Amino acid sequence: MSQYSQLLRRNPDYARLWFAQVVSLTGDWFNVIALNTLVSRYTDGSGLAISLLLLARFVPPLVVGPFAGVLVDRFDRKQLLIWSNVLRAVVVLMFLFATTPGTVWLIYTLTVIQFMLSAVFEPGQSAITPSLIHRDDLVTANTLASVTWSVMLALGAVVGGVVSAIFGPAVALVVDAMTFAVAAWLIVPIKLNPPLPSVELKAETKEESGSLIEGLRYVVAHPATAAVLLVKGGNSVGNVDTLATVIATQIFVLGADGQLSLGIIYSVFGLGAILGPLLVNRFHDGSVKQLRRLIIVGFIFSTLGWLFLGSASVFIVALIGMGIRAMGGSMNWTYSSVIIQKTVPDRYLGRVFSLDFAVFQLVTVASTIVHGALVDALGAEKVPMIALWTAIASVAPLLLWTSILPRMEGRERRREAELTPAD
Repeated sequence: MSQYSQLLRRNPDYARLWFAQVVSLTGDWFNVIALNTLVSRYTDGSGLAISLLLLARFVPPLVVGPFAGVLVDRFDRKQLLIWSNVLRAVVVLMFLFATTPGTVWLIYTLTVIQFMLSAVFEPGQSAITPSLIHRDDLVTANTLASVTWSVMLALGAVVGGVVSAIFGPAVALVVDAMTFAVAAWLIVPIKLNPPLPSVELKAETKEESGSLIEGLRYVVAHPATAAVLLVKGGNSVGNVDTLATVIATQIFVLGADGQLSLGIIYSVFGLGAILGPLLVNRFHDGSVKQLRRLIIVGFIFSTLGWLFLGSASVFIVALIGMGIRAMGGSMNWTYSSVIIQKTVPDRYLGRVFSLDFAVFQLVTVASTIVHGALVDALGAEKVPMIALWTAIASVAPLLLWTSILPRMEGRERRREAELTPAD
């Protein structure tokens, strides 16, 4: 772990951004536990109602994300991060008015607004990272960010479940709002370095306006970048949140309304997400070529996780499945982000990351709808069978990536040969 502590010591501004992530993520999982249990309570455990809450989180980034990327590339990225946190603090406090089954609509509405703001924050945070650290530290920084997300999931989910169960969802929501405010305060003093050049073989120098269309043209003109945009989405074939909520609140119920079991599930998921990149990082040199190949391993882990969930007759097997699934997802999220940061010019980073997240959200939305509909149609007792079907579906992105990878490497070898002077 010394490399991560050294990274933070060498880069105090990145350390502030990282600590802001720690604070806000802690509150995020209080929010997840509180709202999931409220919706489950107010709708008598409806799988469709839970899926609608998830859709309220996933659809806004899908719709507004690409346009948010334009904002990230046109305006001050630090100010966008600050104000997205401040406004989310206000929105989360308004959840306190949702106190009866008749106000479930308010939970959905405020969730949409919250995640519209998150659609600006997420690509902004990823795009600002290369301006805070050296390029050689990008793998370490992204691994730290992924591990931090995972640790705060593991700790925040358990603590959030306990706090929500003992003190009620209102206290959990107040804590979440406070963390957004503190995160904004931490980002204020950050100073950005001039952007570093990308490692594109043929850098583009012409002036451009920062429009979404130009961002799309960039992706189309660079097939290797377009391929990487499929990784996070491919790992989301079969979103875990719907099935996790049903498993916790209707199958293996611990605590009031399953709040404790849901917290345990998310904690194990977080632990798996921690272990994924930490274990695999020792097998690569940080090169884009190696990172692309390790994405295959991430897809394999994701499929294995769904297979374990499909055979979960006891709670411990379901937890193992969640952990393995998280390992695969965490690896691929981390490595695909590093590839983008290393290969895409700074002026396009906001739009490319927003498109990356939009593909992820699109597949997540589709998976959430399918899972919610299947749970309502077949019943909670059929969740293992649904997980097995998902395992079969998750093989498709694995096969797609393994077929694309040789073509990417072959194309790059040819381009390098063209640029190498003949003897």
